[in-house]
Amino acid sequence: MSASLRLLVAVGLSLSFAACSGGGEKGAPEKAAEKAPEKAAEAAPEKAAEKAPEKAAQPMDTNGLSEAEFKALHALKEGATPALKGSMVAIGGGQHYLSLPAGAQAPAPAVIVIHEWWGLNDHIKHWADRLAAEGYAALAVDLYGGAVATTPDAAMAAMKAVDPAKATATLQAAAQFLADDARVKASKTGVIGWCFGGAWSLQAGLKVEGLDAVVMYYGRTVTEAEALKGLEAPLLGVFADQDDHITADSVDAFEKALAAAGKTATIHRYDAQHAFANPSSDRYDQAAASAAWSKVEPFLEAHLK
Repeated sequence: MSASLRLLVAVGLSLSFAACSGGGEKGAPEKAAEKAPEKAAEAAPEKAAEKAPEKAAQPMDTNGLSEAEFKALHALKEGATPALKGSMVAIGGGQHYLSLPAGAQAPAPAVIVIHEWWGLNDHIKHWADRLAAEGYAALAVDLYGGAVATTPDAAMAAMKAVDPAKATATLQAAAQFLADDARVKASKTGVIGWCFGGAWSLQAGLKVEGLDAVVMYYGRTVTEAEALKGLEAPLLGVFADQDDHITADSVDAFEKALAAAGKTATIHRYDAQHAFANPSSDRYDQAAASAAWSKVEPFLEAHLK
C-alpha cells in the first residue's frame, strides 16, 4: 500500500469511528415489520464467493456531524466496574486482557473483544469477564498501544493515532494466540466489538482468517458488495434507529451489500441511541441492551460451541 493510500485509509477510519464511545439458513436479507423493541432483518444468502483480494476500508458518510457533535454522542458515565477476574497477557508487543472460564480446559471456544473509542478500560475488561462466565476464553485486545482515554478529546486523539495496518496485525496475532495458548487451544473463535470496536470487528471478519462468528454493535458499515467478499464467517449486526452517525440508510445499504455479496448475516435494529448497549455510556438503554444480548448470546453459542 502506498504512503498516500495508507494516509487516506487512516483518515477515513478516524472520521468514521469518531462517534464511538465507548447461522441459520442462507437467503437474502429481509426487513421485519415489527419495531418494538427491535426490528430484525435476517440475511441468509447463498454460499459466499471465493475470497477476493483485500481492499482498503472506505470512509462512511458522517452525515454532516461536526467533531463536537461526534464527541457528544458519548459521555463517559462515572462508576466503578465489578472486580475484574482476568489478567494481562503480552501479545505482539502489546498488553491485552485475557479472561478464562472458571475450571475451563482446552480446547475452548474463544472470543476476541474489541474496545470502544475510550480504549481498553475496565468496562471492556468486564465485558471479557462476562463472556468468560458464558464459557468463552475472552481476549480483550488493545488497539491503542496502552492509551486509555477519560475525556472525549483524549479519545479522539487516541483513535486518530490508530494505524490500520498495525491494528489488523494485532487482531491477527490475537487470533493466533487463542489458537496456540495451552490454556485455550481455541476450538472456534469469534469477534465482538462496539462502535470503534464494532467497525474493527467487521474488519477482523474481512482480514483475519479462520474466524467463525462476527458480532458488530453500531460500527461503521461497508456498503459495497465487492468489499465484503472476504467475509467468511456469519455476521450478526446490532444497530440503533436513533443513531445520528451509523444511520438507518447506511444500515440498509449494508444489508443490501451483504445480500449482493452472498453473505450469511442477521441485522437487528433497536429504538435506541448510539452506544445504547454500553453500561459506561450515559445513553445506556438497559431494555434495548438486554434485548440485543438475547440475540447475541445464542448466535455465539450456535457458531462457537
